[in-house]
Amino acid sequence: MNTPLPSSGAPDASFSVLGLAPVVPVVVVEDVADAVPLARALVAGGLPAIEVTLRTPAARGAIRAIAAEVPGAVVGAGTVLTPEQVTDAVTAGARFLVSPGCTDALLAAMRASGVPFLPGVATASEVMALLERGVREMKFFPARAAGGTAYLKSLSGPLPQARFCPTGGIGPDTAPDYLALPNVGCVGGSWMLPEDAVAARDWERVERLAREAAALR
Repeated sequence: MNTPLPSSGAPDASFSVLGLAPVVPVVVVEDVADAVPLARALVAGGLPAIEVTLRTPAARGAIRAIAAEVPGAVVGAGTVLTPEQVTDAVTAGARFLVSPGCTDALLAAMRASGVPFLPGVATASEVMALLERGVREMKFFPARAAGGTAYLKSLSGPLPQARFCPTGGIGPDTAPDYLALPNVGCVGGSWMLPEDAVAARDWERVERLAREAAALR
């Protein structure tokens, strides 16, 4: 069951990113002009949590535009690597943060940000280290390369309190297998944003693919 969407405005750490939808689209925005129609298509398809990766010069502008113009979206920042990026992303309007890994400095900054965050892990030791510090929701990355569903299933026995958003190499054919695991709240992926559809600004196709992804669980 999905959690209620958080209201817009000031940072709010009271909601769980893992409960917003079965799939979190991982979005790479090259042109800020595409951000709002792309986000509207994803939200219309039933995927309100949108992770905009900080991999392009357009990322901060895209987060700002989505936060201001797409009321149904819960926009977040992905590929967050430094405390400075945490500040910049939240200032731009990011309502959650996702990192591929975790350091002490980054964790401290994400805790202080006032928004939910998913630090990245790939091993049992990394999961245990975050659990010791009170973090129970994490990104499992790179999911397929790090062991996929078999690895996550193995973690659920000794570390049942940890819950994950696996990301990396996941598509519509494998997503249901991840979502069936008791320690997986959602998955991250970009298959609902094929390059040719985004290049052609075929937002109807994006919405259709988003709707199919939202129905995976």
